[in-house]
Amino acid sequence: MIKDLLFQYNPWWEGNFSSHLNNRSEYQSHLYQAKDRKSIEMITGLRRVGKTALMKLVIEELLSEHDADKILYISLDAYGLEKYSIHEIVDEFRKIHKHSRATKLYLFLDEVLFKITYSQELKNFYDNENLKIYVSASQAGLMKDQRGLLTGRVRLHEILPLKFSEYLNFKNIIIKPSESYLLEKYFEDYLKTGGIPEYVLTGDIGYIEELCDNLLYKDIIAIHNIKDARLIRDYFKLLMERSGKQASVTKMANILGISRDTSSRYFGYFQDTYLIHPLERCGKINERRRSGKKIYAGDVGIRNMVTGFRDKGSLFENLVYFEIKHLSPCYFYQDGIEIDFKTADHLIEVKFNSEMTPKQEQLFNSLQGKKILVDSVDGFLNLKDKLISAEVAEI
Repeated sequence: MIKDLLFQYNPWWEGNFSSHLNNRSEYQSHLYQAKDRKSIEMITGLRRVGKTALMKLVIEELLSEHDADKILYISLDAYGLEKYSIHEIVDEFRKIHKHSRATKLYLFLDEVLFKITYSQELKNFYDNENLKIYVSASQAGLMKDQRGLLTGRVRLHEILPLKFSEYLNFKNIIIKPSESYLLEKYFEDYLKTGGIPEYVLTGDIGYIEELCDNLLYKDIIAIHNIKDARLIRDYFKLLMERSGKQASVTKMANILGISRDTSSRYFGYFQDTYLIHPLERCGKINERRRSGKKIYAGDVGIRNMVTGFRDKGSLFENLVYFEIKHLSPCYFYQDGIEIDFKTADHLIEVKFNSEMTPKQEQLFNSLQGKKILVDSVDGFLNLKDKLISAEVAEI
C-alpha cells in the first residue's frame, strides 16, 4: 500500500516529469537556492495559495541536475498514511531505491502538521541524516506550539497571493507598451479577483466559497472544537468588513455578545490561518497595547466574496501592504490623524485616486523618513523602484 502511494505521488521515478504549472519566480528562486543549505525550509501561508505547486516547481528544477530517485514528495494527509510515521515513509523510500543512509536525498513533505510527531521527527532528520527537507503547513498556530524542537533549524517562507504581474502571467495577458491604457482595467479586475491561483485561472465563485468554508470549518472550527459555527462565520464577516481599518476585539465582542477573551482567541485563530494580517500601531509598548490593530485580508478576492466589491481604497491599501510586508511596517497615529505605513526608513501613505487632507499632509511632511505617496495604479506598479530609490538616496 505505502509503496503504491509513493509511486503515485512521485511520477518522475518512472519517466519524464513536467508540472505544467505557472512559475512564481521569486519564491522558486529562494527555495531552489536553499537546496544546499543546512536548514529545513518551511513553506507556509493561506490554504490554496500555491504551496504545493511551489514544491512541484522546485522538484522540476532539481530534476534537471539530480537523479529522479533522489527526490521524494508526499502529502502527509493522504489516505492510507495515517498509521505511518515520517521515518517509516522515508525508510520505504530508501528501500524502494536501495539508498544508503549516506546518500543525499531531497524530501518534500506536504501538509506536515498532519503528523503529530513532526517536530521531533524533523529534528532527528536534521541532526542525524543527510537530507534536504522542504515542508509545508497552513496553520501558523500549530507550528508555534511545537517549533521549540526546531529552533535554529527552520527557515520560514510565507507565500502570499499572486502579485499583479503574476496575475497577468496566470491569465496569459501581455500588455504592450502601446496599450498601457489597459493597465487600469486589468488592475481593477485584479482588485476584484485577488490572487488565489486557482480562482484566478477559473473565475469560479464556487471555488472561493468552498475555500472559505474549508478555512472556517477545517482550520478553525474543527481544530479548536468550536460548537457555534454561526458565531465564527459572523466573526469572519466582521473581520472582512474591517479590512484596512482598526479592528477592536472588544467592539467585536460587544457586537456578537461574547466575552473579550473569546473574541481575542477568535482573532488569533483567524491570524493563524492567514485569513487576516494584523498591523500594530507605531510607538512605545504601552501605545501599541492600548491601540487597536489594523487588519488586512489574507486575500482581497476572499474579502470581496464576503463583503461585495466595494471600498476600493481599502482594497488598494491591502495590496500595498502585501508589497511592503517584508519591511515589517506599522501604522502611525497622532491626534486623530493616521499615516498608513511606517517602516524603518519610509513613510507610505495610500490614496486610491484621491488626496490627503491638509492636516494629514502636514503631519506626513513633518515626520522623519523617506516619503512615498501611492495614489494610483502607476504609483503601485512603481512602488518597488521607489523603495529602492529611497534606500539609495539615504546611503
